[in-house]
Amino acid sequence: VVRRHLLQRYEHQPFISCLAGFYSCRWKRYQRRRTEPGKCCCKTRECVFFPLLVGAFCFSLLFLYMWGEAKNDYNNFDWYNYGNLGFWFLWSLVLLIVAAILFTYITLLLVLAMCLLAEGQQLYLHWSHKIGTFLVLGFSITALFILSVLWGDQWKTVRLSFQITAPYLHIGAITIMVLLSWPVALHAIRADKKVVQVVIVGPYLAILLFLFLIPLGMYSPCIREMGTLGPKPALIGHRGAPMLAPENTEMSFQKTIEHCGDGLETDVTISYDGVPFLMHDSTLRRTTNIKEVYPNDTAQNAALFSWDTLKELNAGTWFLKDKPFSCMGSLSRADQNQAMNQSIYKLSNFLRLADSQNKLVIFDLYRPPEKHPYRNSWINRTLEVILNESGIRPHLVLWLENDMRSFVQSVAPGFQQTMGSKAPVEDLVMDNIVKLNLAYTEMSSEDIRKYAEANITTNLYVVNEPWLFSLAWCSGAHSVTTNAVHTLKNLSQPLFLMTPQQYNIMWILTDLTSVLLISLIFAL
Repeated sequence: VVRRHLLQRYEHQPFISCLAGFYSCRWKRYQRRRTEPGKCCCKTRECVFFPLLVGAFCFSLLFLYMWGEAKNDYNNFDWYNYGNLGFWFLWSLVLLIVAAILFTYITLLLVLAMCLLAEGQQLYLHWSHKIGTFLVLGFSITALFILSVLWGDQWKTVRLSFQITAPYLHIGAITIMVLLSWPVALHAIRADKKVVQVVIVGPYLAILLFLFLIPLGMYSPCIREMGTLGPKPALIGHRGAPMLAPENTEMSFQKTIEHCGDGLETDVTISYDGVPFLMHDSTLRRTTNIKEVYPNDTAQNAALFSWDTLKELNAGTWFLKDKPFSCMGSLSRADQNQAMNQSIYKLSNFLRLADSQNKLVIFDLYRPPEKHPYRNSWINRTLEVILNESGIRPHLVLWLENDMRSFVQSVAPGFQQTMGSKAPVEDLVMDNIVKLNLAYTEMSSEDIRKYAEANITTNLYVVNEPWLFSLAWCSGAHSVTTNAVHTLKNLSQPLFLMTPQQYNIMWILTDLTSVLLISLIFAL
């Protein structure tokens, strides 16, 4: 009889053993303690670590979401690090992997804690997990702080993403609340005082009510009536197609044309002997083989080289070596051979190519450094090439440079005058501006509509991710500058597009289902 009672007392509990083993490293039953009715779920010291665990989960989730939505700008992040470190590496991808691993780890710990609470077990977090929790919390807060200081505009991307993801985040939050209802109900029932029950259930119900009502304040341009969606934005290749070919080379622009891009974007620098050529960076170090040919001149400004020197440099081998985008596909053997033989491209040749294919062109024009022969005549020299040497039809040129705009309008009235910042409509009309070229973080469907009423179109840059392109489409943007012409061309309609009626059904069904499940859990 005694032996039977002992077996009943120490009967095997494999599920709880696994939970406590992974969470507390307490695999034996005698090492565990159940929560007494009306008592706290853990000892005083452990009460400090559970909020830290929840905090680590929240901050790691915030950082993972923020960095996941920042994928559109990973190339800019890696380029920034290249400028500081002197070598190219996909730091953005490494950071994403680390964020995902840390979030997964802390989420598993929190799930284990919730399961232990649901089973009525006292919590005891093993010291190794306590160290891990501090590391996750410290890393997430530090990373968020550094990115906020150095790359604060990324929070604008996060805010924009909510216009797409908010309906689905709402469903996810409701699901979490349903899952939490079991431990909340269990501890409320076990509480021996009404005050304790109110303290446990009150905040839970308040958060639940807030989540039920939050869709009333949601706004997304992709939730719209049928037939109100505007035409698909035109696609302008950012430095060509830099995911498929070396940027700012003939091959890159040819790839944009092959994938039906509507325009070509580039960067223009003027050589020491007055030849405008295409180069984004101030030096030749990243996108040419200058280090092998002229190792002592790698830090010299690109505009201080003669064209005879520039045209001999290779502008393609770096692309195959560094693989500047994490989402690049594999190139065919023919494309690899073509990329390896690319050279620096002249502006005149670029314009002839665009004219032959009837493509719009837009470019950033860089003023040469001091003591450069064309320091004060850079715009005049560029105009000479456009008007006299290239033969491009003027209406294909989107003129972006703001210096000497009145002079440019007088000698080239056919150019489409483009402004790089927002301004009052009256001022834009007075300056004959017909297009705005804005960073995507300045996206506003209201502003786009206001400018369109004055026949001023809007181009957004640089838009690579399908969700961001979808948001630009729904917001009414007329064109986008992109590194991913080859993928965005395949979108036949915006992602996440739905009617208000469809969203209301999704919202009401989610709320009703959650109310039913939570009521059943509390009743049982």
